[in-house]
Amino acid sequence: MIIVTGGAGFIGSNIVKALNDRGVDDILIVDHIGRGAKFKNLLGLRFRDIQSKEKFLTDTADIRNVDAVFHMGACSDTMNYDGDYVLHNNYDYTKAVLKFCVERRAPLIYASSASTYGLGLNGFREEPECEDALNPYAFSKLMFDRYLRQRLDKITSKVIGLRFFNVYGPQEAHKNKMASVFLHMHEQLRADGRIKLFKGIDGVADGEQRRDFVYVGDAVKVCLWFFDNPAENGVYNCGTGQAHSYNEAARAVIKAVGVGEIEYIDFPDVLRGKYQNYTQADTTKLSGAGYDGGFTEFDDAVKEYCAMIDRNGGYFFD
Repeated sequence: MIIVTGGAGFIGSNIVKALNDRGVDDILIVDHIGRGAKFKNLLGLRFRDIQSKEKFLTDTADIRNVDAVFHMGACSDTMNYDGDYVLHNNYDYTKAVLKFCVERRAPLIYASSASTYGLGLNGFREEPECEDALNPYAFSKLMFDRYLRQRLDKITSKVIGLRFFNVYGPQEAHKNKMASVFLHMHEQLRADGRIKLFKGIDGVADGEQRRDFVYVGDAVKVCLWFFDNPAENGVYNCGTGQAHSYNEAARAVIKAVGVGEIEYIDFPDVLRGKYQNYTQADTTKLSGAGYDGGFTEFDDAVKEYCAMIDRNGGYFFD
């Protein structure tokens, strides 16, 4: 059996879909559905059962034969400043999942985050001197990465942390304000034909904030590569190694939709000092581990995603 925490969420449901495409459906999903449209992410997917995160950790005695745990579940709201809540969900719970996996010698592949690099002033290498945190979410992810590092020499089963950069693509509509800029840009175009981007600050030109955007299918491909292949335990960047500006992103969406223009709005005061103007994964460690699966061309991925949004709201299955 394979366990996917956050399996009804964005990256998690994409992992379930990829496993189904391999013919795997002996899958336990651990997640909360909530009151919104998150359930739509599970339509058309095949899995054995679904449990809440609380039930999973209290009813684990009979779960023995586990092929792998993909731990994607977390509070992913970077604007949530309830530090105790975020730490409990992201740090404490991940420690419990690690204990579960180590006891069963089950491979663990978990979601870390590029937010652990803070403003990125020292680069984006998987090294302590590059790390920082601008909010409780980033702090919670960084704390577990460090917790793992302290124990790597004692863990004999596979444990891989993936620092996802800016992932976008199908199955993210339920995230609302935390969904990728591509979904928001598409919605803005369909609403009034304009994409609104932040004006520049701190020497950055209007719309020239840059991100390492990762298509979710590529992020899943990296997850499954680590599942399939031996690699040294630890934390790896999951990014393309190329940064694109928000202007480039907007132009790609406009090209995919076929109409639209860009409008620049004032940078919000609430984000000053807490906003990454630039991210770009250093992929040296990832490629050194042997990953050579590549990443989808930027314009091709945006075009495919926009077509899916138009067709069925950005879900795999209508």
